Amino acid sequence: MLKLLRLNKISRHHNELSLTSMVLVIQNTQFSFGYTKNLLSMDNSVSPQNSLVSVHNLSFSRGSKKIFDDVSLEFERGKITAIMGPSGTGKTTLLKLIGGQLMPSKGSVIVDGQDVHKLRRNELFNLRKRMGMLFQSGALLTDMSVYDNVAFPLREHTHLPESMIRTVVLMKLQAVGLRGARDLMPNELSGGMARRVALARAIALDPMMIMYDEPFTGQDPISMGALAHLIKSLNNIMGLTSIIVSHDVHETSLIADYIYVLSEGKVVGQGTPKEIQQSSSEWVQQFMTGAADGPVHFHYPAKDYLDDLLSIGKRY
Repeated sequence: MLKLLRLNKISRHHNELSLTSMVLVIQNTQFSFGYTKNLLSMDNSVSPQNSLVSVHNLSFSRGSKKIFDDVSLEFERGKITAIMGPSGTGKTTLLKLIGGQLMPSKGSVIVDGQDVHKLRRNELFNLRKRMGMLFQSGALLTDMSVYDNVAFPLREHTHLPESMIRTVVLMKLQAVGLRGARDLMPNELSGGMARRVALARAIALDPMMIMYDEPFTGQDPISMGALAHLIKSLNNIMGLTSIIVSHDVHETSLIADYIYVLSEGKVVGQGTPKEIQQSSSEWVQQFMTGAADGPVHFHYPAKDYLDDLLSIGKRY
């Protein structure tokens, strides 16, 4: 009886994993290199839906530096939401707060109806199994092949036999275009390939959401286009909720449904990509256009330049 129950559990888990994967394989045949054309034709509008992730009145500090000051954000189910802003504004910190790695000093983070920071350890670990994460560096395990990197979460968190794991791994690699690279080691991959392998690993357990930490950093134009296309396509096919941390304005604006712009612990702009582009905020416009000077000044705060030059007796 116990053996029968375990077989039923394995069969049910395999069906859940492979159903989405088979859809990905079918859809993958439609991928092409016309990335920009395809992305521009996708619907970027936001329709009213329930939020999968809600951040309420969040405050967080590191020492005396306040990273977030009473910030509230909503991440809609099935949508791609981007968190943008200059370096040092706490974008990656926000992902860690959502994942329960950090504890806020005030406020709450609700994921799929659960208050992340009130969960017990085992409850938090179970919730994290439903969250995919694409790290900025890819974070592949260097002593494992591409195949074993993607298989790792399946071996750790399921009781699937190796034959089923092989099927799922090949489907995930096919979805990101790297089934033929299964035997390569991480040091044999280009930057773009490593990021795509990391994405295959992030979707291995068919999560409800994926968090992307600077997915476009250090990528050439072709790799950026491929990653943007994959993020948008996988989000639509798998019904994911995606949160992208990035300061790559062009690629992120092409695929995001909604954008939050952060600065100095506050949300300084929010809306659809079109609304952000048309924002009347000088700060938002400076960030989106890359202007050298504006609300964020070119010069670091210092005393008067002439007084500094004429100072006597001080080397510095």
